[in-house]
Amino acid sequence: MNINPSESILDLAQPSCHYFQVNTDIENQNNQQFFCSIYNFVQASIFVVDVLEDGNFRYLGINPIHERWIGMSSEELQGKTPEEVFSPADAAKVRQHYAECIRFGKTISYEECLKFQGISTWWSTTLTPLSDGSSRIYRLIGTSTNISDRKRAEEALNRQAEREKLLGNIAQRIRASLDLDAILNQTVVELRRFLISDRVLIYRFQTNGNGVIVAESTIALGSPLLGTNIPASCFTERHLERYKRGCIQIVEDIHAAGLHPCQIDILASLQVRANLVVPIVFQQDLWGLLIAQHCWEPRQWQQTEIDLLEQLATQIGIATQQAKLHQQVQTLQAQLRLQQQTLQVQSLMQRLSEQIRDNLDIDRILKTATEELGRILQVERCQIELYNTTYTLTTVAYEYTTTPPLCQGAIRVIEDFPELYQPLLQKQPLQFEKIIRDWNPRLVVVTQLACPIFDGQGVMGNIWLTRATEKEFAEWEVNLVQQIANQCAIAICQSRLCQQATTRVTEVEKLENLKHEFLRTLSHELRTPITSICLAVQTLDSVIKQEKILDIELVSQLLQILQSECGRESKLINDLLTLTYLEAEIEPLTLIAIDLQSWLPPIVESFRELTACREQHLILDIASELPCLETDITDLERIITELINNACKYTPAGGSITIAASATAESVQIRVTNYGIEIATNQLSRIFDPFYRIPHNDPWQHTGTGMGLALVQKLVKHLKASICVESKAAFTTFTLILPREISGS
Repeated sequence: MNINPSESILDLAQPSCHYFQVNTDIENQNNQQFFCSIYNFVQASIFVVDVLEDGNFRYLGINPIHERWIGMSSEELQGKTPEEVFSPADAAKVRQHYAECIRFGKTISYEECLKFQGISTWWSTTLTPLSDGSSRIYRLIGTSTNISDRKRAEEALNRQAEREKLLGNIAQRIRASLDLDAILNQTVVELRRFLISDRVLIYRFQTNGNGVIVAESTIALGSPLLGTNIPASCFTERHLERYKRGCIQIVEDIHAAGLHPCQIDILASLQVRANLVVPIVFQQDLWGLLIAQHCWEPRQWQQTEIDLLEQLATQIGIATQQAKLHQQVQTLQAQLRLQQQTLQVQSLMQRLSEQIRDNLDIDRILKTATEELGRILQVERCQIELYNTTYTLTTVAYEYTTTPPLCQGAIRVIEDFPELYQPLLQKQPLQFEKIIRDWNPRLVVVTQLACPIFDGQGVMGNIWLTRATEKEFAEWEVNLVQQIANQCAIAICQSRLCQQATTRVTEVEKLENLKHEFLRTLSHELRTPITSICLAVQTLDSVIKQEKILDIELVSQLLQILQSECGRESKLINDLLTLTYLEAEIEPLTLIAIDLQSWLPPIVESFRELTACREQHLILDIASELPCLETDITDLERIITELINNACKYTPAGGSITIAASATAESVQIRVTNYGIEIATNQLSRIFDPFYRIPHNDPWQHTGTGMGLALVQKLVKHLKASICVESKAAFTTFTLILPREISGS
């Protein structure tokens, strides 16, 4: 709608289908003329929007000022929706503001950027709703002010602030960090974001004239250029001289900058359309180039952008100088550390040699070697592992670590790691990289070194070192570990020889003590029945001499004592002789095939009267289809008899004694189990010793020599069989394991 001066702005605010109506009232006409002059001649943009019944919006008209600003007449705009006037994105913003004004039902103000005829313009708008008699909002009147100049000024200030912040951040990073790569990488990232460009590079010249791209930030399609080598032929002598003098190359469009065809081809192959190159000069030498690129279209580089790149190139030059100085300091520090490490190595070797010479404490020696070697080489973990006698397992015996977990005492099965232990068992050192998962969990690459500990007799163990980097151990470090391994081998060998000597002395002392104990016990056991016999003889002699009429009952008791003690003495002597023969292994086996199902019951039944007298339950359990057993029948009968007799001796009244026989594919097993006694663990290891009796466990107060089970063990060995004992829950079981076939001796 085109509003003429004769039309009233008040009419636009009325809920009428007419734009204006004739009023004869003079005062009303004056008001209309006043508001009409405001509408047409005020310097603010005014627009009117109709709100339709369906909630849609259509423009009713704009004032002349707004026509001039947007380049569109009121007639062109009249009746159109926002989507017919603006781009989809702008139309959505405009419609959202109109809807908010209706929803709130009051005047709102806002700022927005709209594009008219390809030109973006910032507006500060106040939007007022108009309601009819039924309170329905039927029209919106907006006033707008063009604030593009203010916005551009604000944007320039913001860009200046961002530029200063960028320079400040990079300068601060250079002061705080000595990592040149990190500084360069962060610089290109922040610069590309600030320029809103497609790619920012840092190119570094090498001593041979070629160069490599050492930092890159890009959103361009295709492969990254980081690490790409660019030959010196791509730079003419003239270009290099210009760069050395600090000249800048500004290319807004490679096809319109008068470049050499070769340069155009190279830039086009990298998808570059606009190029800005600033040299990085360090101590009057051309160190490299700072490059900003636009890939899809030409770009007019602003002077502020050029100034920024020059300032950043200066900062990068400072960073390179700082990095070079830092590298020199690091080189001096490395030389100093090497000298210190050499002194530490010499000191460690001297201390180990002194400890090995003056000290037999192998734990102290190997612990010292582990801890000091770990500290000197500055590793995260240093371990000494030792092989078992069969070379099937290794155990971490000593460990120094700065990081969890602790592995001391850990056992490794050698056959699970053949690639590690095959060379180590061949006395060859091993170094490799390994990927492990850390606790967070992230993957960590570590370097490990293993040196074998060995002497002329064989390999004893290994020294393991773990460093949490991919850097290999230097040759001098490997040599040091091998020297320490040699010292450890000497210490281990010396300790083992000392231990063997100590063990032999202990065994000799133990045998001497056993001999004295055996002779003492034997003397006691022999003297006890003889004493009883002597007393009985003296008593009998006295009775015979003093009594005219003999006391037959007393004489019978004395004769019974004589008979019992003589039998006890005879059994003891026979047991000792049997033990002597078995110990000397001069008695050959007499092998006879026997059927346990028919042979075993009579032996068990011979104890039936004794067990019945003591109210013990005697049970025989023989498995069916037992194989024929070939063995020495005399020895086997003696073993079974002694085991059953031992069970009767230690079973209380009401208890049970079970003799069971069964077979496996390789052996025949005979078990003798009795109820009523549980042998302590510390006593189980002694029950086969001669003259040993289990204390306080004989419910029948049976006197014995303590030779029965010792004889059983010797007889079992003579039969080339085995016997084991288990005691728990008031039950004790002796298991005799007989091979099915025995070769004669």
